[in-house]
Amino acid sequence: MNKEKHLTLSEYVKIERKKANLTQLELSKKAGVGLRFIREMEQGKETLRMDKVNQVLFLFSSELGVVPLNEE
Repeated sequence: MNKEKHLTLSEYVKIERKKANLTQLELSKKAGVGLRFIREMEQGKETLRMDKVNQVLFLFSSELGVVPLNEE
C-alpha cells in the first residue's frame, strides 16, 4: 500500500507559488485569474471553477486529476 501523503490543492498551490518566488498578485497576473481567486484557492475554498484552477496549475506543469481514496 502506498503511504504517500497527497497534498490538498491549497497546500500544493501555496508551496509551488513560494518555490517560484511569486506573490499571490504575481501568480494571479501570470495565470490570468483574479487575486481573489488565488486567495480563495490557497485558503481551501471548496467550490472553485475547474478551468481557472487548471489555468493556475498549468504554470506549475500540473493539472487537476483523480486520486483514489482507497488503495487495496
